[in-house]
Amino acid sequence: MNKRKFVDHDDDDENLTLNRGRVNFNSSSLKHCRSIQSTSYEFNSKREVSRKWSYSSRDFSGFEGVENALKHRYLYHNISPKILSWDHRRTVICKELEQYNASILCFQEVDRFNDLQVILHQDGYEGVLKARTGDACDGCAIFWRKERFVLLHEEHIDFRGYDLRDNVAQFCVLKTADGCRRLLVGNIHVLYNPKRGDIKLGQVRLYLEKAYKLSQQWGEIPVVLSGDWNSYPQSAVYQYISSGKLEILQHDRRNISGQINSPRCFKTFHSFSKESYGQMPLVHEWNDEELKLATGSGAVTSLQHNLKLHSAYVGVQGNTLTRDDIGEPLGTTCHSMCMGTVDYIWHSGGLVPFRVLETFPKNVLGKMGGILSEKWGSDHLAVVCDFAFVDDGSEE
Repeated sequence: MNKRKFVDHDDDDENLTLNRGRVNFNSSSLKHCRSIQSTSYEFNSKREVSRKWSYSSRDFSGFEGVENALKHRYLYHNISPKILSWDHRRTVICKELEQYNASILCFQEVDRFNDLQVILHQDGYEGVLKARTGDACDGCAIFWRKERFVLLHEEHIDFRGYDLRDNVAQFCVLKTADGCRRLLVGNIHVLYNPKRGDIKLGQVRLYLEKAYKLSQQWGEIPVVLSGDWNSYPQSAVYQYISSGKLEILQHDRRNISGQINSPRCFKTFHSFSKESYGQMPLVHEWNDEELKLATGSGAVTSLQHNLKLHSAYVGVQGNTLTRDDIGEPLGTTCHSMCMGTVDYIWHSGGLVPFRVLETFPKNVLGKMGGILSEKWGSDHLAVVCDFAFVDDGSEE
């Protein structure tokens, strides 16, 4: 299992050590939450570093949340085989999962589903896998706590059927155990190749279209879309998701995801604004075939989607040590070739972010020498958010 992301956990601790407890989904029981912003990240006596919570100052009820991770062996030439082994990574990943006490978990690059399923079943989870097509041996998986959610419907997307490589996406319509609310959870692993912005856009387009369709079919239910989007916050892909539209011809085809020539690569974190990204020259233009892959039609040069999506981290104020100018984490992944943020939690109306788990400042990431280590079982940090339902929880 190479990648993970999860939704919803319970505790009142500000640090990573969390307390178990039941999630309260009763929206009529409001609780006021303090606004807490962490300003220091220090290594403890064991040279370990803890992550901090940032809270919204609004009133909330009910919770939801999410996390993520990955591994490619050639990126970890300086890491011992013991740390790279599945036995070690399974141990530290499971320890991390126990601390979060998640209600919903979304994983990417899962190549040990049976192993993972046995472990999580013991903690009260059920889950579904959508394997990648072709020769790949991994896929995406969503798990949920049986005591909190019931699966109503499951769908997936095989992008190979659209000539968009072997990546996949999956969806689960979940109902809270008390029957009061329904929620659509999506999970995707977007193509990595930084040069194929046409394929990235095509995959994201289909993912958002399917999410909107399912949300409407099930009564305009709230949507949480998680995944490794393999795109930076200043990219055209991010702009499309957040704004709902994109003029494709205004963007360089090979830098749609912002990963090429980004100041965030090769372990640097220079300021990188939306304005500077928009001023980059258009070196690689689009042909009809690439436009068709991106938009579904060679005659179309713009994209639109009907979901009004918001980034969970942007919705909760953090601090400048861990956030960029947009409000996203400075880095959710760090290995020998790159630091950057590619993992996001997007949500629609009907949900409001209650708190998020901060990542690390760049100086801490530098001291760590990469995320995948003796303590962390992945090279992606958990992206975690609690949500509050904003409706009264009544069924029609």
